[in-house]
Amino acid sequence: MEWNPQTLQFLSQCFLDTLSPQPEPRRRAEKNLSEAADTPNYGLAVLRLVAEPSVDEQIRQSAAVNFKNHLKTRWVPSSATPISDAEKEQIKQLIVPLMLSASPKIQAQLSEALAVIGNHDFPKLWPALLPELKSNLETALNANDFASVNGILATVNSLFKKFRHQYKSDPILLDLKYCLDNFAAPLLSTVESISVKINAAAGSAATLRQLIEAQRLCCRIFYSLNYLDLPEFFEDNADKWMSQFKNYLTMRYPAVEDSGADGLALVDELRAAVCDNISHYMEKEEELFQKYLSGFVEAVWSLLVVASASPSRERLTVTAIKFLTIVSTSVHHALFAGDEILQQITQSIVIPNVMLRDEDEELFEMNYVEFIRRDMEGSDLDTRRRIACELLKGIAGNYKDKITERVSAQIHNCLALFVENPAANWKYKDCAIYLVVSLATKKAGGASVSTDLVDVESFFRSVIVPELQGQDVNAFPMLKAGALKFFTMFRVLIPKPIAMALLGDVVRFLSSDVNVVHSYAASCIEKLLLVKDNGVQSRYTSLDIGPILLVLMTNLFGALEKPESEENQYIMRCIMRVLQIADISPEVASPCITGLTTVLNRVCENPKNPVFNHCLFEAIATLVRRACEKNPSLVPAFETCLLPSLQMILAKEVTEFFPYAFQLLAQLVDLNRPPVPPHYMQIFDILLTPDLWDKSANVPALVRLLQSFLQQAPNELNRDGRLRNVLGIFNKLVSKPSTEEQGFHVLNPIIENLGYDVMAEYMSHIWSSLFTRLQNSKTPRLVRCLIILMSLFLVKHGIQTLIDSINSVQANLFHLILDQIWIPNLKTITGNTEVKLSAVASTKLLCESPLLLDPAAEKLWANLLDSIVTLLSQPEEERVEDEPEVPDFGEATGYQATFVRLHNAGKKEEDPLKEIRDSKHFSVALLANLSAQFRGRFPPIIARYVGPANQAALLQLCNSYNLTIA
Repeated sequence: MEWNPQTLQFLSQCFLDTLSPQPEPRRRAEKNLSEAADTPNYGLAVLRLVAEPSVDEQIRQSAAVNFKNHLKTRWVPSSATPISDAEKEQIKQLIVPLMLSASPKIQAQLSEALAVIGNHDFPKLWPALLPELKSNLETALNANDFASVNGILATVNSLFKKFRHQYKSDPILLDLKYCLDNFAAPLLSTVESISVKINAAAGSAATLRQLIEAQRLCCRIFYSLNYLDLPEFFEDNADKWMSQFKNYLTMRYPAVEDSGADGLALVDELRAAVCDNISHYMEKEEELFQKYLSGFVEAVWSLLVVASASPSRERLTVTAIKFLTIVSTSVHHALFAGDEILQQITQSIVIPNVMLRDEDEELFEMNYVEFIRRDMEGSDLDTRRRIACELLKGIAGNYKDKITERVSAQIHNCLALFVENPAANWKYKDCAIYLVVSLATKKAGGASVSTDLVDVESFFRSVIVPELQGQDVNAFPMLKAGALKFFTMFRVLIPKPIAMALLGDVVRFLSSDVNVVHSYAASCIEKLLLVKDNGVQSRYTSLDIGPILLVLMTNLFGALEKPESEENQYIMRCIMRVLQIADISPEVASPCITGLTTVLNRVCENPKNPVFNHCLFEAIATLVRRACEKNPSLVPAFETCLLPSLQMILAKEVTEFFPYAFQLLAQLVDLNRPPVPPHYMQIFDILLTPDLWDKSANVPALVRLLQSFLQQAPNELNRDGRLRNVLGIFNKLVSKPSTEEQGFHVLNPIIENLGYDVMAEYMSHIWSSLFTRLQNSKTPRLVRCLIILMSLFLVKHGIQTLIDSINSVQANLFHLILDQIWIPNLKTITGNTEVKLSAVASTKLLCESPLLLDPAAEKLWANLLDSIVTLLSQPEEERVEDEPEVPDFGEATGYQATFVRLHNAGKKEEDPLKEIRDSKHFSVALLANLSAQFRGRFPPIIARYVGPANQAALLQLCNSYNLTIA
C-alpha cells in the first residue's frame, strides 16, 4: 500500500465509518480494512495516518487501535500473512518518536503496539530500542515533559513484564542481564530525580499526578527486574531504594489525595506497588531486608489501620496485609507476639475487612458466578476478606492459642450484636460464619475439615439451623448463602440424623429466586451425596433421598428456569449426582429425560459453558444407564426424546457436542436387541463418513459407537460395502501414533463377531498394514495391541487359521513374529480381560500348535512357556504401563472440540472367554494334559531353558491346582 493522498483519504474514511452507529457503513469499512490489511505496507500506512496532525483525533485513535491489533496478528513470522522485514524496520524507526509526541489516548495504544513488537523482537532483533528509550527518558526528564516520561516508562514496564511470566533459563537470564546493564542505573537515577521533582511540585496537583504515576511505573519495573533473581546492582543500592520506598509509604500528598477518589487511588496504587516490592524482598532475601523490616512494618501498619476503614482502598489493603502475612510466617514473627498487637490485628484489621461491604452485596446480586468463584471456589485470595483471614492463619502458625482465643471472642461478640437486632445487624452474623469457615483447617486428601474456634455441632444447631429453617427462601439471602456454605464445608462432621432432618429445607432453597442461594443449595446436596464414612461406605444412599426425590428433581429443574441460571453448573452437577445415586422409577425418569432434553436443545443453540454441558451429558448418560438397564420398556420413550436432539447436533454441526452425541448414541444402540432398528442403521452409514474421522476429538467417541454397531449388528457389515469402509477407518487410525490403539478397538470386534469366511479376503492386507506400521514405528503400545489382536484371532478362528493368514503376507512370517514380538512382550500385557485372553491363547499355541510341538522348536516352546509363567505369576502393578500420549504434529491446529469421556456411557468390558473362569487353572491344566501325552519330554526342556524363578513359579501354580508336569 503506497502512502499518498488517495491512501490517506481511503483510510481516513474507513476509520471514520468504523465509528458509525449505522451497521451498513460500519460493516463495509471493516470489510475494506480487512482486505487492505493483506496488502504490503498496510501497517506502515496506518502508522503514518496516526502521525498525520491534519486528521481528526478520533480517526487517528481508531487507526492506532487497528495498528496495534494488526501487529498482534501479523508481526510473528509464522502468522498467515506476516509483515515483511523491510516494513518492520520502518515501523521500528517511526514508532518511538511518534509515541512520545502523541496525545495520551493514542500514546497508550502505541505503547501497547510497541510492547507487541518488543515481546517478539526485544532485545535480540531490536538492540536499538532500549538505548533509544533511555536517551529519550533523560531528555524528557530534563525538559520536565512528564507525559513523555510516563509514556516511556509504561513502554519499558510492558517490555520487562516478560521476566515475571517465564521460567528461569539461560536465554531469559541473558535478556535480563542486557536489560540490567542498560537500565538498572538509569532507573535509580530516574526515581531519585522524580523524588526531587515531587518535593518541588508539592502544591501542583496536575504535575504531582504525573510524577506519582511515574514513580508507580518505576516500582513495577523494579519488580520485574528483581523477579527472577535479586541483581547485584539492586543489592548494592538497597539503602537508596528502601529509603525511597519508605518515603512513599509514609508521605502524604494532600494536593492529590484530597482532590477526590481518583487522586487517592493514584497514590494508593504507588503504595501498593511498594508493598509488592518489599514483600518480594522479604520472601527472596530476608537477611538483606532484615535491617529495614521494623521500619516498614510500622509504616505498613499505620497505613493499613487507616485504609481498612475505607471501602475504596482494596488494592492497598490487600497488598499491605500480604506483606504483614509474609512477616508473620518468617523468623521475625515475634513482632506480632504482643497481646496488644494481636488484639489490634483482630479488632482493627481483621474484623473491618471481613465485614461485608456494599461492593460485596452488589457482586452477590449482579454477578453471582463471580461471587461464587471468589467465595466458594477459593479464587478470592486477592480480596480483603480472604487475605485478612490469611494473616490470622499466618500468625496462628506460631501463636495458635492466642489467635484462637481472640477470634473466638470476636465471633461471640458478632453473634451477640446480631441477637440484639437481627434485622439491622445480620452482617455481624455473616462475619462470624465467615470467620469459622475461612479459618477451618482442611485435612489432607479428603473432604473433612476441623476448627478450634467453635464446637461445630453446637454452632451448627444454634447459628446455622435457624437460618436453614427460615420459611422465606429469599429473605437475608447472603446470610442464607453463608449458612448453606457452612453446612457444605462441615458436612462430614454433621451427624446423619441432623443432616437428614434438614435435607428437606435445603431442597426448599432450590426454589429461591436468588442465584447464589439456589446454587449453594444445589452444591450442598451434591457434596452431601459424596460423603463416605471410613473413606468407603456412602453415608447417604438411594433410600435416604427416595422420599424427597420427586420434589428434589422438580426444584432442580425449576432452578434452571430462573433468570441467569439457565446454564447453572452447580444445579446441573447436582442433577447428575442425584441421578447417579437415586433409585429411578418411571415416574421420575419420564420428567427427567424430558427436562434434560429441553435443556440440551436450548444449549445447542449456543454452547458456552463447558462444565455445565459436560454435567448435562453425563446426567443424560446416567439416566439412560440407570433407568433403561433396569426397565428396558423405557427405551422407546427415551429414544423418542433423545434421538431428535442428537440428530439435530449432527445436522446443525454443533461440533463441540459431537463426542458426547456419539457416546450417547452408542449407549442407545447397546440397549437395543438385534436386529438394530433401521433408523440406527442410517446413523451407522453417517458414521462411516471419512470427514468425521478427521477431527481427533471425535475419534474415541466414534470408535465407541462403531464398536456398538459391530457388536449388535455384525451381519450388516456385509451389505453396501460397509466392511470395506470400516477397514478403511481402521487403516487410517492405526497409521498414526495418537490413534493406533483406537484402530485396534475397531478391528477387534470385527475379528470377534464376524465369521472368517467374511473377512478372509481382507486379512492379508490387515496383517501387512500392521506389520509395516510395526516396522516403521515399534511402540510398546502397538506391540501389546498386536499381541491381544492375535490372541483374540486365535481363540475365535483357530491356531492354524492365524498362522496361515499371517504367513500369506510372507513365508514363515508367523515364526518370526512369535519369536521377536509375541514371546518377548507377552509379560507387558495389562488388564484382567487382556491378560486372560493372551494367557489362554498363548497356552493353546504352546500345547496345540504343530509348529511348536516340533522337537526342533523346543527352545522356542520353552521361551513361550517362560513368558506365560511370567505373565500369570507377576502382580498387576509390576506390568508396564502405557507410554504418554504423543501428539500428532501432522494434524491441523486451531479450535477443536475436545473428547471428554462420559463415565456413565462407557462400554462394558466384554469377556470373549466367558466359559473360562480361571486362566491360570486353564493354562496349567492344558500343559499338564500335554505332558501326560508326551510323558518325560518336557521336564528336561523346562530345566534347560526356563529360569529358576519361573521354574519355581510354575511348580507353585501346578501345586495350587494339584496338577503335575510329568
